[in-house]
Amino acid sequence: MEEKANQFLGEEHIGKLMRKYAIPCIISLLVGALYNIVDQIFIANAAYLGSYGNAANTAVFPLTVIALAIAVMIGDGCCAFVSLSLGRKQPEAARKSVGNSVVMVIACSLALCAVYLIFSDQIVAMFGGTVNAETFRHSKEYFFYITLGIPFYMFGQALNPMIRADGSPRFAMASTLAGAVINIILDPLFIFAFRWGMMGAAVATVFGQVVTAVLAVWYIVHMKLVKPARSDFKIDGGICRKTLALGVTSFLSQISLVAAMAAINNMIRKYGALDPIFGQERYAQIPMAVVGIVMKFFQIVISIVVGMAAGCIPVVGFNMGAGKRKRVRELFTRLLITEAAVGAVALVIVELFPRYLIHIFGAANESAYYTDFAIRAFRIYLCMIIFACVNKACFIFLQAMGKAVSSTVLSMIREIVFGVGFALLLPVFFGLDGVLYSMPLSDILTFVIAIYLISETYQELGRAVPENA
Repeated sequence: MEEKANQFLGEEHIGKLMRKYAIPCIISLLVGALYNIVDQIFIANAAYLGSYGNAANTAVFPLTVIALAIAVMIGDGCCAFVSLSLGRKQPEAARKSVGNSVVMVIACSLALCAVYLIFSDQIVAMFGGTVNAETFRHSKEYFFYITLGIPFYMFGQALNPMIRADGSPRFAMASTLAGAVINIILDPLFIFAFRWGMMGAAVATVFGQVVTAVLAVWYIVHMKLVKPARSDFKIDGGICRKTLALGVTSFLSQISLVAAMAAINNMIRKYGALDPIFGQERYAQIPMAVVGIVMKFFQIVISIVVGMAAGCIPVVGFNMGAGKRKRVRELFTRLLITEAAVGAVALVIVELFPRYLIHIFGAANESAYYTDFAIRAFRIYLCMIIFACVNKACFIFLQAMGKAVSSTVLSMIREIVFGVGFALLLPVFFGLDGVLYSMPLSDILTFVIAIYLISETYQELGRAVPENA
């Protein structure tokens, strides 16, 4: 049954397949991004929280990304494994991967939740939450309640790509959307009506995550193509290793981003204290709050970019498994062009309309220093966003082709070597602005390497191979 049901992946028009799989994935990721962004918008516009709450949100955000990194490693790895297995006509392996992945994400989420609860103060401090006393207080409150929702968050995020691999991208989108709608409804109620502050923002988020997780559980019981039996949930070391190997790029892409954010937050705290304006206690939280906002806009753009690329994973995996390289090459071309176009639109927005963007995040309640620094941050930090979009597409496409090593190396060079390295080095020479310069410089150098890998990939996909069309 599985073999016949998904044959359209190797036969249907590439453009139609991209729309069918990428659009729901984009919406799912955008909705997922909205969890944190919506919190930050409502927090920023609550006068009793303002930039202190924004800075706290920025400090805690990398900690949710750690949870996401583990979840997508399991989920994306399973998605790729299932797609490749079905392309190779190995449905038993696909079922085992789904069952094992469910067990892995539950175990990992509970372990991470325990670590966060035990070492909360030290972890918040590690990510820059001690920029001043008020920010630290808000950070601890927000982090505690967010941590309680970690198991639900990770389960929902890990199951999302598995649901897409099972041929239901729309359900994956709807389950994430349902959770986000709950969050959007509850945020203003808890923050403005009940005045629960950071606790209210976090609790609204957790309620939404619970809804998404419950829908994911329902789907697992009613899967269409890959229907795991009870025996498939018994851990198989070989299946787990193969699944995680295919998902390790997604993990490193996210976890290395955490390392970069930690470096950036701490450099902001260090060099902000040396700034004549932001060295003052009442303005100390502004650089961290602003950079967090810029990152949130970047997250929206990257959600579109990653959604397009990740949505194509089942299509790439099936066609690679079936030996249909010409179709994979056509998909790669379309993807790169579309990703560059998304980056171009984003570039126009950040360069021409940064003032409008920052006003969404409560600029009316803040000093002129807040707006001025935000405009500068948007224009410098994201000036090479087109390259960033193409780079990210390259990472994920190589992963979908089963080229985990190339994808992982490129991702690690971008986020660790360049991302962390420049974030630590450039402020020594340029002060607080050096933090902003680290992003575009990293994207330029990564793009140079990506061009080489893109060229190699085209050559490989252009070689004549027997096709089963």
